[in-house]
Amino acid sequence: MTANAQPSMRLRAATIAVAAGLLALSPLAMPTASAQQRNPQQTIGETVADRPSAHYAFERFTVSSADGSRTWRVQVAVPKSTPPAAGFPAFWMLDGNAALVEFDDALLAELAAQPEPQVLVFVGYDNELRIDSDARTRDYTPFEGERPVRDGTTIVGGGGADALLEAIERQIRPEVRKRAATDPSRQTLWGHSLAGLFALHTLYTRTGAFGTYAAGSPSLWWGDGAMLGAPERRFAAHNAGRRARVLLGLGGGERARSVDHRDLSDPRVQVHLRRIEAAPPDSAERLAQRLSQVDGLEVEYREFPGLTHGPMFRASLMWALHAIAGVADRSGTPSHAGGVDPGS
Repeated sequence: MTANAQPSMRLRAATIAVAAGLLALSPLAMPTASAQQRNPQQTIGETVADRPSAHYAFERFTVSSADGSRTWRVQVAVPKSTPPAAGFPAFWMLDGNAALVEFDDALLAELAAQPEPQVLVFVGYDNELRIDSDARTRDYTPFEGERPVRDGTTIVGGGGADALLEAIERQIRPEVRKRAATDPSRQTLWGHSLAGLFALHTLYTRTGAFGTYAAGSPSLWWGDGAMLGAPERRFAAHNAGRRARVLLGLGGGERARSVDHRDLSDPRVQVHLRRIEAAPPDSAERLAQRLSQVDGLEVEYREFPGLTHGPMFRASLMWALHAIAGVADRSGTPSHAGGVDPGS
């Protein structure tokens, strides 16, 4: 068996298993997506970071860009146990404010009970917004692209991914190390939507920055689908057997381009639906198939029957925690934020 044959077999098995699950679901059994639209002003409220925990100690710090125009808030949750000799593994989450909302005391307890618990790193913005749309569009995209505004027009924005990567490597990671003994060889980066695109960009451009890259519903349509072109080809040609694990997830409702949960009278929604046509509905699965042929990569693709873009935020996060940290799979449980669409 060749070095990349096993990941390919794992990918096919996972895809077949998901397809079987789709066939087994009747229309009545199919999960329904919330019709509630995203509230851009939704705040995070109280989270587990604000309450005493018997299992994790939370610390918070901020870092700013050199010009002072960007400030990131980072929450670090450190297990209240003795670290392994090489340090704890670490699970990094983008959209950190929104990710923090999805944690509860029971999940923290189960994470802490694992043989080697994860340090949890929530990288968000220094405000109380669950999702900061403008900031994430700027920071999570590797090049400029069009984005819709409320009146149904578009503006050009984004392209700040490399600046955020520099902040992670030069400012945030050293601060995390001051607070927790972490193992550099066991680090996971998770992101959803545009943050999923960022996770792929990190895989392609920062060899060894993380060992595992988990991309839920990655916005492969950004920049007219440019990430499906030259960036991927350059990475595949030059990876040279460097080992990494890649998790790619997509909602079945996303693949079917379901619009039942969308307010089609909203001009911004109309523009967004036109934009996502830049990437075919099966782009994520096909990307997983191609990456599984790259020497050194272990790739897993999972499709979540019936789920649309918003509910995939929690589903992909809980799946990644299950796959990486070993906790129970909570991907089918309701969001603590009500399942609203967290943005593209």
